[in-house]
Amino acid sequence: MRILQAATKDGAVRVGLLREETASVLREPHRGVTTALDLLGAIDGGRLDSQGWTESAESAGAFERVAWEDLVSGRGALRVTMPITPPEVWGAGVTYRRSADFREEGSGIYDRVYTADRPELFFKATASRCVGPGEPIGRRRDSSFTASEPEMAIVVGAGGQILGLTLANDVSAWDIERENPLYLPQSKVYRGCFALGPVIVTADEVADPYALELTCRVERAGRTVFSGAASTGQLKRRLPELVEWLRKSNDVPAGTVLSTGTGIIQPMDVGLEEGDEVTIACPQIGVLRNPVAIV
Repeated sequence: MRILQAATKDGAVRVGLLREETASVLREPHRGVTTALDLLGAIDGGRLDSQGWTESAESAGAFERVAWEDLVSGRGALRVTMPITPPEVWGAGVTYRRSADFREEGSGIYDRVYTADRPELFFKATASRCVGPGEPIGRRRDSSFTASEPEMAIVVGAGGQILGLTLANDVSAWDIERENPLYLPQSKVYRGCFALGPVIVTADEVADPYALELTCRVERAGRTVFSGAASTGQLKRRLPELVEWLRKSNDVPAGTVLSTGTGIIQPMDVGLEEGDEVTIACPQIGVLRNPVAIV
């Protein structure tokens, strides 16, 4: 399944399924499901079978068909929004060698966490700090160097199952973190600090999550000022390992999003500026595009 969410003009959110270039969006709740969190939570808890629910919704006429390009543009009654309203968002850091090398400035802490048994995990965002496709990501007013961190993110079930994958942008004020590692929460958590989308691809549709190619492009006034690429094959840690550490002495609600770290590094002379457009893409998942705003 390729799960999305669409928002109405008055802000109501409905779950939908994407097949090729057409989305099937719920007109009204069906069998207790309105949102992606409802659907994934019910599947995770064994209360619903995904195929059976889809067939039932089709038979009941519960879906309306919308062209994907119309959802993305928002020119109709519905627009695409983040594919799940997550109860929590967590991040993993220094999971790629390139990330460890960039962050290292003599203290050794980043290199040590790259090789340590325990990964770096941090609380990243609440749903109110997240944005979906087309919505502005934030650059802090008190930051002189904020950068995109293009990542594969996973949606975690209540028992630690990996329910699906999506794209994420763990936007971070690197200058604040570099000034003092104790400033990490201020570097990571603020308005518009996390983007996700465009869809959640369920785990059964991804043959190998360690063979995904992610690309990132930052455009400014019509020209590309940065582009980069990385493969999830470069991940130092496996996804179940990150989930296992996240759940140690920690209750993780179904639908929690865990972003798995970045291997695409913006250089220090190309930080995000207001009006930039950031495009993250992966053939198996889609395209996540966001403008940049000062927050």
